[in-house]
Amino acid sequence: MRDEYRIMLVAWALVSVWVAFVIYANRKVHPRALFLLFMVELWERFSYYGMRALLVLYLTSETLKGGFAFGEKSAYGIYAAYGALVYLTPLAGGFLADKILGFRRSIIWGALLMAAGQFVLSTSIGNEYLLYAGLGLLVIGNGFFKPNISSLIGRLYPQGDPRRDGAFTIFYMGINIGAFLTPLTCGTVGELEGWNYGFLCAGAGMLVGLGIFLYTASSGALERYADPPAGGDQPLSVAAREPGDLATAPTGKTPAPAAVRSPLLVYLGTFLALPVAALLIRQNDVMDYLLAVVGLGAIGYMLYLSFQYPVVERQRMWVIVVLLVFTAVFWTFFELAGSALSLFTMRNVDKNVLGQEFTTSNFQAVNAFFIMLFAPVFSVMWIRMAKSGLEPSAPLKFALGLFLLGAGFLVLNLGKAAAVAGIMPAMFLILLYLLHTLGELALSPVGLSLVTKLAPAKIVGFMMGFWFLSSAIAHQAGKWIAGETVAPKDATPEQTMDLALGVFNNVGLFAIGAGVLLVLLSPLIKKWMHGVK
Repeated sequence: MRDEYRIMLVAWALVSVWVAFVIYANRKVHPRALFLLFMVELWERFSYYGMRALLVLYLTSETLKGGFAFGEKSAYGIYAAYGALVYLTPLAGGFLADKILGFRRSIIWGALLMAAGQFVLSTSIGNEYLLYAGLGLLVIGNGFFKPNISSLIGRLYPQGDPRRDGAFTIFYMGINIGAFLTPLTCGTVGELEGWNYGFLCAGAGMLVGLGIFLYTASSGALERYADPPAGGDQPLSVAAREPGDLATAPTGKTPAPAAVRSPLLVYLGTFLALPVAALLIRQNDVMDYLLAVVGLGAIGYMLYLSFQYPVVERQRMWVIVVLLVFTAVFWTFFELAGSALSLFTMRNVDKNVLGQEFTTSNFQAVNAFFIMLFAPVFSVMWIRMAKSGLEPSAPLKFALGLFLLGAGFLVLNLGKAAAVAGIMPAMFLILLYLLHTLGELALSPVGLSLVTKLAPAKIVGFMMGFWFLSSAIAHQAGKWIAGETVAPKDATPEQTMDLALGVFNNVGLFAIGAGVLLVLLSPLIKKWMHGVK
């Protein structure tokens, strides 16, 4: 048996034991539905990250090896547009679930679309129409699935229930277990056996997740928490209603006509949206202008909206706008892992670690592994620092994240010094991922929590959507940076390494510079926060 398959089997065995332990240890604390939804999310993330690990490699692979032989810049553009749309479509998916479908139908429909997308990709070899159709299905399916399964977790617990944070911690663990396993599974199968088999694995994973959700829904574990909205046009927000109060009557609004609120129209609209999504991915330069308009418009609207509130809430909204800019910088550089860093790994990294051979895509499991390892450490660390009065403010945590991100890119220079014929030891790439993961843990959870604390109560949901807009912009912006690493086809490994490290050094220094600027701004930002920690 090949080393790569041995590693895959060991990972599955260890994760199986860990998942069993987590469920057993928490079985008396949380409802049964949480653990079932945990497994659904694990398999959905297995599907998503499986495709992500393979996409750029598949697009740039030679046609004789089953790829499309796209130029690197073209591949980066497709990857960027796909990633940007993944973060934009949940805005529509969440709205449609609130207004028409409810969580159950939205999640089932999204899972079916994503499974179909993976299977279409598995048949897309040599056919660009199927390639873009598959990616379009994945984008739209994600829009229906992603926001609503997270919201469904919140429905399981009444407001103020102390178990809620623990529930989301378990749910987040499911995300990272899926993200850890899939590069070792779909990535390995795709690179060694054929790209189509990798996408088939990802599609099969999505079907497993769908099967678990259907069982969960049919078993009554969800009770009425996933039902369609009672009045059709009345959003069912966790903030507005307690579990068990889902049948509350509409509050005086004139209901929309039944035909307008028909789920059938949503399903038909999905297929009308599919060619639009596919075209935006294919003509991905359009996304540059679209996101520029949306981003600037959203920031302008947020600033306008802030003046409708008293000075305290107004300045807290300004904090969200300022930190969103720095968050976009972080994710723009961080997401190079799926594009420029992936091809850098293929060309310039020795993939033999301690005598075991890994594939290029396997290294994308490192980030998820470190998150599982260090997330509990960060959680305990912040609590202990807070008790001793040493916890840094949110802006300083953001700055720390940027410093660690920049250091991760710069550490590759040590790898260059140890390189032989343009191939560096894998330990330096692993060190990069370690520093990036620590930076992510310093910034990402803090940002999500901060938005809920700083946003006015009436617009928390809108502000959260605004916050995720930074990830959409970051994906699209990243293609321009990744494009700077493209080398001529006849370049030697030494030349590709020099070119890539030149770009990564600039990225690292820019991230550190952004961190320094944020430290300088932190007293003003802290003042605008008006006591929010």
